[in-house]
Order: sequence, then structure tokens, then C-alpha cells
Amino acid sequence: MSKYDIIVLGSGPGGYVTAIRASQLGFKTAVIEKENLGGVCLNWGCIPTKALLKSAQVFDYLKHAEDYGLRLNNPDKDFTKVVERSRGIADGMSKGVQFLMKKNKIDVIDGYGTLKPGKKVDVDGTEYSADHIIIATGAKSRQLPNLPQDGKKVIGYREAMTLKKQPKSMIVVGSGAIGVEFAHFYNAMGTDVTIVEYLPNLVPLEDEEVSKQFGRSFKKAGIKVMTNASVESVDITGKKIKATVKTKKGEEVLEADIVLSAVGIKSNIENIGLEEVGIMVDRDKIIVNDWYQTNIPGYYAIGDVVPGPALAHVASAEGITCVEKIKGMHVEAIDYGNIPGCTYATPEIASVGYTEKQAKEEGYDIKVGKFPFSASGKASAAGTKDGFVKVIFDAKYGEWLGCHMIGAGVTDMIAEAVLGRKLETTGHEVLKAIHPHPTMSEAVMEAVADAYDEVIHL
Repeated sequence: MSKYDIIVLGSGPGGYVTAIRASQLGFKTAVIEKENLGGVCLNWGCIPTKALLKSAQVFDYLKHAEDYGLRLNNPDKDFTKVVERSRGIADGMSKGVQFLMKKNKIDVIDGYGTLKPGKKVDVDGTEYSADHIIIATGAKSRQLPNLPQDGKKVIGYREAMTLKKQPKSMIVVGSGAIGVEFAHFYNAMGTDVTIVEYLPNLVPLEDEEVSKQFGRSFKKAGIKVMTNASVESVDITGKKIKATVKTKKGEEVLEADIVLSAVGIKSNIENIGLEEVGIMVDRDKIIVNDWYQTNIPGYYAIGDVVPGPALAHVASAEGITCVEKIKGMHVEAIDYGNIPGCTYATPEIASVGYTEKQAKEEGYDIKVGKFPFSASGKASAAGTKDGFVKVIFDAKYGEWLGCHMIGAGVTDMIAEAVLGRKLETTGHEVLKAIHPHPTMSEAVMEAVADAYDEVIHL
């Protein structure tokens, strides 16, 4: 039996990052992976979807070339090549992880891993043991009883990335990040898209002003938006799918070529041996402490299988925290109140901290500032004037409670707020930190100035 210091079950952005950090700390490390190195994020999620969205953005620029004083005759797309480009980028990223495994002298064990008592893992009949076993098996598309996925007419995110033929019409169920990103991509490619959301606003977890602005932008782009609505059933027996949608006005039957179910994710915790080992689970999540230890000594869990935001950067941070604690280093517990969230549709959304509503509910006396990109010179020059930056501060101490952005490139801007909050930066300090002009990022400074009644360009 092979013996390791640390075995990581799963090689997504939680698993492979954990393994690399463990190796850096001197642990003899192995990763078990049943499919492709890099997990869902690199192969079927974060990276290939961004490749699709980049193609959509370029195509959109081509279609609006005249807005920039340029002339093109009938720009068109090759849907198959768009998909092939995305898959090629995913393959390249997975090969990059293979290189990192070799560079860091990490053993990669191919196969399906099942946890066993006594700090062991069975991989297709071969047992491996370790002092510490870290579960990082991620998640998959959630299936609803009234919306069963057949992989052809009713699909999840995997199939949405690799369709052989572009559908003429599509219904997207759910308006979280996965739903709106695919809705935007297919709409930009020319598919007739309807998005159905159960709650009153699209991207319902965002600040309400951001959600409403996003809904307006989607409608302006030609996407049919149905909120306060739910898909009750689908009929896939005919050539077209018939989806019965319940709304406040009653039931409506929609027809489409494809239905994309984007109603969330489900943790990959079945059939991996949790019950046999005795690891505690609650509501589809493995229960862990601040250092990701389960109730059974020697077994840990990180990423989408534990409570908290199911985000790649969270899984990576949890894995690093976990192995550094195992090493005996001084480690701070992760502050889950300072996790940035990003949505990569057009317009992009990025946020961190309290929404305005949450800050009020927590009892804060707040200062709120907002700066629209319509007043930004860089946004005007770029032709990307939709959206705004919104900031929320505690009126008493100047603590930066939250930051919410919608517009072009905001997913690259949110890190300023994350770092500022980490360093306990006050509103006054942000205001006095000189931002470069002309940039989209100076909208952060302007929004803070608005909160303190010092805004110049409004």
C-alpha cells in the first residue's frame, strides 16, 4: 500500500491548489482524479465559459463596428469554431495543471476514489493511505424533479458548452451566474433567449440596484426576461420543447429548441465513502470547523462540498488554509464576509461585503455613494457607458461595508474593495488615494466621493 502525508480527493481549483501548497510545505502528496485535472472549473466551468463569452464580446463589437467609425460587411460567426476555441483553451489549462503536478512532485492517481476508515482511500481496487485526507470533490449541476435533464433537449452547463449546433431558441431556467452568462452568450450569438427566474429580480443575490440595472441591460440586449416565474413542467415529446411557466398572471407555454437548467449546483458527496467513515453531513454539505477538519480525525473537506460560497477562489483559499494549519503554521480563519463574487455576462457584475439592504438590517447608520459609468470619460471613449459603482460605508467609523459594481471590466476592479476592506481602509483613505485618469477604476473613488458629498464629476 502506498503511503502519503496528504492525499487530496479531487483536482479542481480547490484540490490541485491544495496539493501544490502541501508539496511546497514538504508533504509527500498525491491527488486522486476520476476525470480531468483541473476539475469542473478548468474543464467545464470558469475558464471555457470565459472563452465563449470573449467570442461573444468580439462578435458584438463586430456587429457594432460603425459605432466606432469602422465599416464591416455582414460580420458572421462559426459556432462550431467558437466552441472548439473554448475547448482548446480548457485542454491547455488542464495540461498546465499536469505540468504543475510534475513540477511539484505530486503523484496523480487516475480513477474513482472512495474513502475508507483508517485514513485510507480505495481507487478502483487499490488502497492508498495518508496521515491526512482532504476531500475536494466539488459539485455538479442540480437536477429538479420537474426539470429532468436528458442531456439533449433539457441540458446542464456541460452540454451548453459543447452543443454541436447552435439552437434557434433557448429557455434558461435560473439567473445566477451560470444562467445569465449562458443567456448572454447565446443571445449574442443570435439565439432567441428567454430567461426564467423564480425571484423578483435577475441575479437575486446582488444589491437590488445592481439586479434592476442588470435586468434592464438584458432586456435592452433583446433577451426576454421573466421574473416571479417558475418552470412547472417540460414536454420534450415534440420537435420543439414546450415549457409550462407559472407567472403571477397565470400559466404560459413557451416553445424552444433547448432548455438550459441553471438552478444551482449539488455537492459531489454521494458514493465517496462518507457514511462508511462516519463523516457528518448536513443539507448536502460536509460539516467542518474553521480549519476544514471533519468530525473524524485525519479527514478534511474544502470547496463546494462544505458550507460557504461555491466559488473557485474560495476553494483554493480553503485548501491553502487547511494544509498550512496541518503544517502548524499561524493561520487566520477565512473571513467569509470579504469574499468577492463575479458574474461575467455583459454587463459584468462584481460585489463584496454587505448590500445596502443587509447593512441597514444589521443596524448600521450608512453612507451610500454611487457613480454611473455614463459620467466616466474612459467608459464614454470605450462605448461602455452602462452601469455604475456603488459603495456603502459605516457613517460613524468610515468602515467600508460593501462595494457593488455593474459594467464593463468590473470583475477586474473589485479587488480594490476586497483589499481595502481587508486592510480596514476608511472611506476618507480611499478618497485621498489618487486614482489614475482616465480609467474605469476611478469610478470607485468618485463613488466614495459621492458618499461623502465631495463628488466632482456629477
